[in-house]
Amino acid sequence: MWRARRWPRPRWFSSDTACPFFLTRPADPPTSLACGGAHTLFLTEGGRVFATGLNDFGQLGIGSSMPHTLDPVEVSGFQEEIVQISAGNHHSCAVTAYGELFVWGKNSSGQLGLGKSAGKVVSTPRKVDYLADVRVKMTALGSEHSIVVTEDGEALSWGAAGAGRLGHGHKSSFLGFTMTSNEYTPRLIKNLDGIKIKRIAAGMLHSACIDEKGTVFMFGQKTEKVLGRSNDAPRPSVVEEIQFSEEVACGGYHTCAVTDRGDLYSWGSNENGCLGLGGTGMVRFPEVVRSSLFKLPVSKVSCGWKHTAVISGEDIYTWGWGGANGTFFEEGHSSGGQLGHGNDVDYCEPMMVELGKNARAVHVSCGFNHTGAILEYAEN
Repeated sequence: MWRARRWPRPRWFSSDTACPFFLTRPADPPTSLACGGAHTLFLTEGGRVFATGLNDFGQLGIGSSMPHTLDPVEVSGFQEEIVQISAGNHHSCAVTAYGELFVWGKNSSGQLGLGKSAGKVVSTPRKVDYLADVRVKMTALGSEHSIVVTEDGEALSWGAAGAGRLGHGHKSSFLGFTMTSNEYTPRLIKNLDGIKIKRIAAGMLHSACIDEKGTVFMFGQKTEKVLGRSNDAPRPSVVEEIQFSEEVACGGYHTCAVTDRGDLYSWGSNENGCLGLGGTGMVRFPEVVRSSLFKLPVSKVSCGWKHTAVISGEDIYTWGWGGANGTFFEEGHSSGGQLGHGNDVDYCEPMMVELGKNARAVHVSCGFNHTGAILEYAEN
């Protein structure tokens, strides 16, 4: 794992480093991880969840007694094996093998889906009873909103509704102005009714999903920086330039998608070169990221605030904001090292991360300003 400096790092991996550095091999090894605002979740082979990083809003799920932890701590309170995890800026969730959803962390905008009576902070896992009649298959957490897909392919969202990021459209006030209101419980995205969703992603102010035919839908912030469109998109709209998509990821103000052929597309804000297209100018429509460094088709993509990571073949490539040109001055979100190249330099094109001898990347995740990966090592 590699990340921004000046906040607690997990000792399973690295500390104060701009390069990947693996420290230990736990008996129950992680199979996936989810990087959030300033915390990280790990899902192990045995279906257990561990958390590390900042805990100022209970996002680690271990209670409120520790403001942070340097070592991964197990998150308890699940009755069943966990099969999927997600991390937002300050909230987290886990899905059990039976399709139950547990949530914890910051709840200021209803992003936990526990109803209006729930507290602003929930520091240990709580089951979302409003989803008792469905089985959750996958989740995606944004800055202050949440999305799930059921086993039937239905998409539901809740939390902060600003900019249309929930996909429910605007409400009209009696004065004729449009307005949005937060959703405190899961709500079906009706404009996707009848469309079977297979992938979802959530960014700061926008969201995306892919249906079973590979069509990408987007909704959220109206600015061209995010959606590549000049008009508002409070309801899901089709990204017509891409077909047969398999993966989608939303960053701070940019979006990436991977097709079934392994082609990588990016669009939106291009600050610090986060689109990987060789420049920093905004891109209004999806463009293919062409890199001579990609040895094989891209299989995984993840987006942070202003950086991006992919897996191509067995390697990880990163680009975007490496820490140049200033610092984000919120505690836990300081800049530097998130690209894993050993420096604080921005890269406008994909650069391979040195993972060490016999290493094979199987999973990658971008947080706000840090990055994590799961590696497998060949036996000598």
